[in-house]
Amino acid sequence: MEKVVVGLSGGVDSAVTAYLLKKMGYEITGVTLCMHEGAAKEAEDARAAAECIGISHYSIDLSERFRGKIIRYFTESYQQGETPNPCIVCNPEMKWSTLLYEADALGAERIATGHYAGVVRLENGRLAIRCAASVAKDQAYVLYGLTQEQLSRTVMPLAAYEKEEVRKIAAEIGLLTAEKADSMEVCFLPEGESYTDYIIRTEGVQPPCGNFVDENGRVLGTHQGLLHYTVGQRKGLGIAFGEPYYVKELRPEENEVVLAGNAALFDDTVYAEGFHGMAVEQIEDGMRFFAKIRYSHKGAMCTVYREGDGLRCVFDEPQRAVAPGQAVVFYKEETFSYTEPVLQGMRQGSGIEQRGYVVAGGAIIRRRRLS
Repeated sequence: MEKVVVGLSGGVDSAVTAYLLKKMGYEITGVTLCMHEGAAKEAEDARAAAECIGISHYSIDLSERFRGKIIRYFTESYQQGETPNPCIVCNPEMKWSTLLYEADALGAERIATGHYAGVVRLENGRLAIRCAASVAKDQAYVLYGLTQEQLSRTVMPLAAYEKEEVRKIAAEIGLLTAEKADSMEVCFLPEGESYTDYIIRTEGVQPPCGNFVDENGRVLGTHQGLLHYTVGQRKGLGIAFGEPYYVKELRPEENEVVLAGNAALFDDTVYAEGFHGMAVEQIEDGMRFFAKIRYSHKGAMCTVYREGDGLRCVFDEPQRAVAPGQAVVFYKEETFSYTEPVLQGMRQGSGIEQRGYVVAGGAIIRRRRLS
């Protein structure tokens, strides 16, 4: 009986993942990673789910490590005028690294999570994240940073499920979390608290006021600190004009917020650094991809070129509100087969060839042309 360690978050998706794997005959241990203020409730929900499913479970306190790595990254990025996505860093460097460490300690070859995505092997031999069947729930974007070693030991059984189906399974087996609301994109923010209030409260920082300026540098008014603004923002500016104005750019060196009309928010070129390859090991000039510039972006076609140590991504059509700190994630359509034997008997069987979009790689968007 093969052992699998499941990251049991306290939500319905990871609980159903554990149930499906146990039903297939795997020996499951649920591990809850306690990383932030709401962790106690999540751990209790995870413990109750493990008891309902009939699997062993324990929790690990990672709060200090999480604060030192993920929350610091999150707060420093905002203070530098960026819009970070902490999941992109947390997944490979916190969740996967810890779960694999625990798996080794328990003698388990694989780990599993409740993400809506799948692990596939491509014709070129590389492993990649495959987009979920549910477009609305697909989480491939935040998983582009996983390494080949991490992917080789990962199982994600929910790739072909809709959320409603998962909730139905949870209800049928009596899980108390069957109707539990999905977690927020930034899991460590307390309910009802904005990211700005959280940073000010926890870090003891009060961002200095500065100038709103137009694209030509003309002063338009006074802003309340860079923390309060993100690219594309319209509401909450505290300044009125005869037409709608939006945040076009944040300039931390000058402590300025650039405002402009909606048309000025569109750009066909994105510059990025720190490429992490998945379906492709490295970028070659002229490669074509479907790309997303944020988690909720519908995506668009682009051509990618190497520029210095970074990338220049030229979209076929201008894209709105490109925000430094977010990731540009590249996708391509590929023929693949599911590599996990654990998927035999489920929606997709191991070794069955299919076509679909997989993650080619990704990089972090920067605010200016790369040198």
